[in-house]
Amino acid sequence: MAIEYDYHHLHHVKEQSKSRKTLWITLILTAFFTLVEIVGGVLSNSLALLSDSAHMISDVIALGLSMIALYLATHQPNARFTFGFLRFEIIASFLNGLALCVIALGIFIEGVQRILHPQPIQLGLMLGIASIGFIVNLVLTLVLHNSVKEEDNLNVQSALWHFFGDLLSSVGVIVSSIIIYYTGLLWFDPLISMVIGGIIFIGGSKIIRESYLILMESVPEHFNLDEIRSAIRSVEGVEDVHEMHLWAISTDHYSLTAHVFIDSHIQPFCVILAVNETLKSKYGIEHSTIQIEHANINPHGEYGKEFLKHKEETRRKELLT
Repeated sequence: MAIEYDYHHLHHVKEQSKSRKTLWITLILTAFFTLVEIVGGVLSNSLALLSDSAHMISDVIALGLSMIALYLATHQPNARFTFGFLRFEIIASFLNGLALCVIALGIFIEGVQRILHPQPIQLGLMLGIASIGFIVNLVLTLVLHNSVKEEDNLNVQSALWHFFGDLLSSVGVIVSSIIIYYTGLLWFDPLISMVIGGIIFIGGSKIIRESYLILMESVPEHFNLDEIRSAIRSVEGVEDVHEMHLWAISTDHYSLTAHVFIDSHIQPFCVILAVNETLKSKYGIEHSTIQIEHANINPHGEYGKEFLKHKEETRRKELLT
């Protein structure tokens, strides 16, 4: 008889319809306007416009990765990927952030060369395309911002940073073209592009840091591990909490494991239920694995011996008082 294995009691999936629709709309509009900016940047010979179009290319790649991540996030866990495919969302975010930083460095290098060797610019074409770009990027930034407010997704957040950078790029190109028109100072074009590159680099660094911390399975910043350990310790029957780990599988999907020494007179199943309920109600952690132990049976080396010694000393003091 064939046995159907349940790889987990929780569904490690994300059904984010709002994010999916938002990314599809954004991807189509971005791909179209990227072509417009590339042509306009080449014809006008504007580095600021070309840097913006290069950033738009990275947006298309980033949105493509985000769409793949959203698609994989809907897949159920299997025998090989028992946590499902949620982690690809973080991998895609890391790659997006890395792309932002690489593009920013490229813009900075090209900007230095343009400052040393200024080149003529067609201001009319540059200003016209930048104005259209400002409107498109403003709309897309607002759409993504509303999506992030409704559904927590690091992929969409990284896409939002991309388009926030695009919005600033459009503003920078407009300001640059106006200044050059009235002053004739061609070095304003690469200077503005370098400022834009710096802002893009900051956004990319932020995304890299957030995704790196999740990939390294660090404790999410909004959790206090000592506080959670204390809350578990306060559950009736729990005498000690150790070997505790808390990490994020993806944004808003957390896992916790812990070993606990318990009073041998307390029903262990009751302790597990109470600990799980505490984690769920106080911290929103629904995926937890609690290993019940007795210090005499699972001493954990010197740790268990020290625990038993401290427990005996505490009992002796209580008897004396």
